[in-house]
Amino acid sequence: MWMQRSATRQNLGWAAVWQIWLTLLSLALFGCGYNEVIDRDEGVKAAWAEVENQYQRRADLVPNLVRVVKGAAAHEKETLEAVTNARSKVGSMQVDASIIDDPEKLKRFEQAQGELSSALSRLLVVSEKYPDLKAVESFRDLQAQLEGTENRITVARRRFIEAVQAYNQVVLRFPTSIGAGMRGKKERATFTATTPGADKAPEVAF
Repeated sequence: MWMQRSATRQNLGWAAVWQIWLTLLSLALFGCGYNEVIDRDEGVKAAWAEVENQYQRRADLVPNLVRVVKGAAAHEKETLEAVTNARSKVGSMQVDASIIDDPEKLKRFEQAQGELSSALSRLLVVSEKYPDLKAVESFRDLQAQLEGTENRITVARRRFIEAVQAYNQVVLRFPTSIGAGMRGKKERATFTATTPGADKAPEVAF
């Protein structure tokens, strides 16, 4: 009987030790950012999805915009071709969530989108020379949609940059860098202004 009681007390003692150890481990993991890095990671992915969505929205507007402008200003061939080619380059890129973990892919994506932004800006400047074109209802509608989309792109880019910044802080700073390392998470690249004013939406004048 005495031995049974002793064994029971010993088992209870080990159980208490294990409980304390698990509690300390949980606190350590919480303190080192083991779960926080996942929250930040999901934030980056969500922000990227919105960036991708808004850029796709803009790309979808381009064919109709080119068609309308071409109908009223067909001899602006060089400008129209620049927009079409830039849009084609954007469309040929394979874009998915993995791009946020590949700095080179992200850089190429941003450059391609920057080229399209520049081409669209030139097209809209050219359109100012054609009063008849500006009077076309479908053109005005496309301008309005493009303006709204460019503004949403600017907001989405800013949120992505902020999400990556918050994520990188968890990944790089001690002690949360420990949890990031345990999760296999590394610093991520983000958008940069490749040309002056690239961080601002192109002006869409009416």
